[in-house]
Amino acid sequence: MKVLVTGSAGRFGRSVVTALVSAGHEVTGVDLSPGDPGACAAVLPADLADAGQAFEVMARFRPQAVIHLAAIATPFGRTDGLTYRVNTQAAFNVCQAATHSGVQRLVVASSPTVIGYGAPGGWAPDYLPLDEDHPVRPWNAYSLSKAAAEQTMRTFARAAGDRVRFAAVRPCFVVAPEEWAGAPTQTGHTISDRLNDPALSGQALFNYLDARDGGEMVERLLDALPEIPNGEVFFAGAADALAREPLAGLLPRFHPGTAAAAAALTGADPAFSTAKAERLLGWRAKRSWRTELVDLT
Repeated sequence: MKVLVTGSAGRFGRSVVTALVSAGHEVTGVDLSPGDPGACAAVLPADLADAGQAFEVMARFRPQAVIHLAAIATPFGRTDGLTYRVNTQAAFNVCQAATHSGVQRLVVASSPTVIGYGAPGGWAPDYLPLDEDHPVRPWNAYSLSKAAAEQTMRTFARAAGDRVRFAAVRPCFVVAPEEWAGAPTQTGHTISDRLNDPALSGQALFNYLDARDGGEMVERLLDALPEIPNGEVFFAGAADALAREPLAGLLPRFHPGTAAAAAALTGADPAFSTAKAERLLGWRAKRSWRTELVDLT
């Protein structure tokens, strides 16, 4: 298929592009800072928060499928108003331009932060591990923008019917391949830092995802879209937690009130379940910090 990947130069986008090209797709990228096009056939710098540019991109490349990853990617890096406006407007514009341009399949990137962990007033889950049925409780502009992007996706899915197949992915803390060898992560810390100081990963419930596993999941989802219910949402995370100790003991240290729910987690179990992706897509993450982390000592 001809696939358009927005945010193609990002830590997640690069691996998504690689997975799609490896599966035989012709991939075009869109990124405000394209840099090295990598495996993309072409990369166009465009501001997708501008409706005209979003429509122009679709008209120029005429993709059959779109993977929308472009966004302000982390909370609190920009002003709240800018984060919310850019992320929600880009999601709306991409969905609208895609459906008006004959796109058949569209995947939108969301975030696990929609669940609401880290809220200043405290947070406790209804149950653990968290799955896609758990209520969303966004509390900042970033998580609210991602919850809005999911609702935008569902709205367009209802309007388009089976003419366009939609889904959303909630990728956990994405770890690019070079970060296993000591390159800084998106927070500026290394993976070893996050393992050695649980407070660094504690607020995010110790979630993570190797970018290559994420790319493979998106490729699998793109292929499965015609066969699964329209408008589904999927968590994408590693099969274990980014922690040296079991979460049953760690989570209550950083999220008081989670002890009862965390007792359901044993051994290296993560806080996020990917059982839905395994059931509907046949996908399960293959890589773990235990297999990928380079010992630099």
